[in-house]
Amino acid sequence: MAEFAHDRVVPFSESALSKKEQVAGMFDNIAQKYDLLNRLLSGGTDRRWRKKAIKILQKDQPQTLLDIATGTGDMAIMAAAMLPSCRITGMDISEGMLEVGRKKIKAQKLEEVIELLKGDGEAINAGDNSFDAVMVAFGVRNFQDLRKGLSEMRRVLRPGGKMMILEFSKPKNPIIAPWYRLYMKTIAPLAGKLFSKNAKAYKYLNNSIQKFPEGDDFLACLKEAGFNNPKQKPLSFGICSIYYGIK
Repeated sequence: MAEFAHDRVVPFSESALSKKEQVAGMFDNIAQKYDLLNRLLSGGTDRRWRKKAIKILQKDQPQTLLDIATGTGDMAIMAAAMLPSCRITGMDISEGMLEVGRKKIKAQKLEEVIELLKGDGEAINAGDNSFDAVMVAFGVRNFQDLRKGLSEMRRVLRPGGKMMILEFSKPKNPIIAPWYRLYMKTIAPLAGKLFSKNAKAYKYLNNSIQKFPEGDDFLACLKEAGFNNPKQKPLSFGICSIYYGIK
């Protein structure tokens, strides 16, 4: 099958490393400032997005949850509060991000609830049907092979379990859209340069969003991967979206 356009979008076009290696290195580089930049660039809205996304899983009350591309553990920590009986495994390819996340988890005394592991979302080190729920927040754009990543998510999910993805999308509102494009193309990379000394990471953010198969196209990807009745819930005028479906 043909690859998706976003599979070819990399942080550093001059590098000979694979997308996966580049993404891991990029996040290692910005890990210490990642949470601060998230709050600044979204005005704290990203926390509301995350909470709404986890609410999609609440009614199912999963007992085991895999958080792919967990980063510094924001989603895992929020899920621990909202799903109090759930055991959570976070996975990421960036050891730098995981190091920050483990400190946060220790500070909140959540070591018995959340385990963070270095791992690849396209080759998950877990057996078939291992988790009641699987989630990814702002991470599927970073897959080197989107089809493989979605297939792995389905493989480790138990039958009847729910998959939830939170991801950026492009607003269609004619008033919001041009301001959004300006913000993502110019302001976000400038903030990245000022606060993390890494403008390329935030240029990559915009480039990967532009190429990502969002909306109906992504719902079709989820159906192709074997998820039943996938749905989309746009947030904040379509700046990001929640996608979810059942195995």
